[in-house]
Amino acid sequence: MNSPRVLVLHGDDLPPGHKRLDDDPRLGEVVYATADELSAKLPGTHVLLVWDLFTEALASAWHEADSLAWVHAATAGVDNLMFPGLVDGDAVVTNSRGIFDEPIAEYVLGQVVAFAKGFHQTWDHQRERRWEHRETERVSGRRALVVGTGPIGRHIARKLTAVGMDVCASGSHAREGDPDFGTVVESSLSEHGADGGPTLLSRLPGADYVVVAAPLTDSTRGLVDRRFLGQMKPTARLVNVARGPIVVQADLVAALEGGVIAGAALDVFEDEPLKATSPLWWLPGSVVSPHMSGDFVGWREDLMDLFLDNLARCLDGRELLNVVDKSRGYVPG
Repeated sequence: MNSPRVLVLHGDDLPPGHKRLDDDPRLGEVVYATADELSAKLPGTHVLLVWDLFTEALASAWHEADSLAWVHAATAGVDNLMFPGLVDGDAVVTNSRGIFDEPIAEYVLGQVVAFAKGFHQTWDHQRERRWEHRETERVSGRRALVVGTGPIGRHIARKLTAVGMDVCASGSHAREGDPDFGTVVESSLSEHGADGGPTLLSRLPGADYVVVAAPLTDSTRGLVDRRFLGQMKPTARLVNVARGPIVVQADLVAALEGGVIAGAALDVFEDEPLKATSPLWWLPGSVVSPHMSGDFVGWREDLMDLFLDNLARCLDGRELLNVVDKSRGYVPG
């Protein structure tokens, strides 16, 4: 691609190191736009960096995309970009797979240990200056079910296995002998999988921790519903580091209120930010964080480095990294 026009769709902040774009002599023009400016600035653009992380502005401006060949998302999930015009068109979509895998796995491990060791209660007692001896749970030997077998799910499995947990997973295809998960069952709430084998439904009753790390697709939207939660044991905890709409939030609130499950650590929600009136803020066993499980000191710089590496590949005619299969909504493999 010779002298492409690059457009950066941003929110309140510009990407760090954006001057490296501005000063690159191989680029024809570098333009910056907020969501409300996108339609006016999109014509003639060849490369679009979606730095406004969860925006849906591209869908409404798509009719102006007359030259767009490549869209890069500064996120791992690309569900906000999977609208018909982009999915059915010729533009290549890439994501930021790999940047958040290890930090999210660390977050999940931290939540599991915090639940098992009762850290939340310890902190409450400290604030109350209350000395009360308690016994806590073991982590080693507990069972974890990871929903989603992509890179983030794999890093989570490795972290949990390292502390002695028994880990299995559910994914789009059942298999045995996976190097990180061992057994993978089909992510289905049917009694039997496509091959007649066990499914996610059969693994839920044995799990002490269920970790949601799957992309948001048509098949995962609303997956964690009343039936799903009802199959979990009353002492089990749910951890969601994927996308909010995978969990039916009203069903989760009811499950926590009714003691159907013991707790939930939630980093993502159906609507963000989470409303101050949501019971998830105060329900016993509920832990809320503001969509930050993968955000570490320096993550923005790493995101920009990844895009610039891919841009160099584009300019050199080399294969792009992290190409999304638009029919699936994620990077396969």
